Amino acid sequence: MSSYYLEDFQPGQIFVSSGRTITEADLTFFSMISGDWNPIHADVEFARQTRYQQRIVHGTLGIAICTGMLHQLGIFEKSVIAMLGLRNWNFLKPIMIGDTVHLELEITAIEPGKSGRSGKLGRRFRLINQHGEVAQDGESDVLVLTHEGARQQAEASAGSSAKPS
Repeated sequence: MSSYYLEDFQPGQIFVSSGRTITEADLTFFSMISGDWNPIHADVEFARQTRYQQRIVHGTLGIAICTGMLHQLGIFEKSVIAMLGLRNWNFLKPIMIGDTVHLELEITAIEPGKSGRSGKLGRRFRLINQHGEVAQDGESDVLVLTHEGARQQAEASAGSSAKPS
């Protein structure tokens, strides 16, 4: 899929990623990167005594997976300037090793910027498991180029890479 620019989006538009199965390696690598070795994630015997009777994947790994799946969609490949934040993120269902999840991204709002080069895009993320249940849900605005902004950026880049004769 090619990049979308601010004008290409509409509120209510939905994009769906392919699925991804969560592995033991995912949980272990995230524990190593984050330093979070809480027994609910790392200790099989401890986890057997909990309500889920097995280890659960870190909630923040779900957020990271959402952003990775967002990248796979390709719609922001050349147009994104910056993620502006995360808000109202809810962990609704646990994610377990062996679960297959996918991202459903909904465009919620479009706010053109004053310069005409970019604008703010409201987005809602839903991480959905193999049972069709929403495991995580949250919002994240992003700053995105307009077609004009992309053209100006390309011209500036071409001009700065031109070598004098």
